[in-house]
Amino acid sequence: MKRTLASGEDVLISGFSKFCIKDKEKRSGRNPQTGEDMALSPRGVVTFRCSGVLRDRINLSSL
Repeated sequence: MKRTLASGEDVLISGFSKFCIKDKEKRSGRNPQTGEDMALSPRGVVTFRCSGVLRDRINLSSL
């Protein structure tokens, strides 16, 4: 799973979820300890998308 995501491919687990890599642009941020402005470099983050099957099952169990 790690190798697949690192190569830029999505990981689909049928009936559960899809893990994708999303590219974040360079942006400005702030150091929370000092309040100093800083530039955050571009990076990739892993996103999780719940499948409709799982979402429906979760919503049914909470009724």
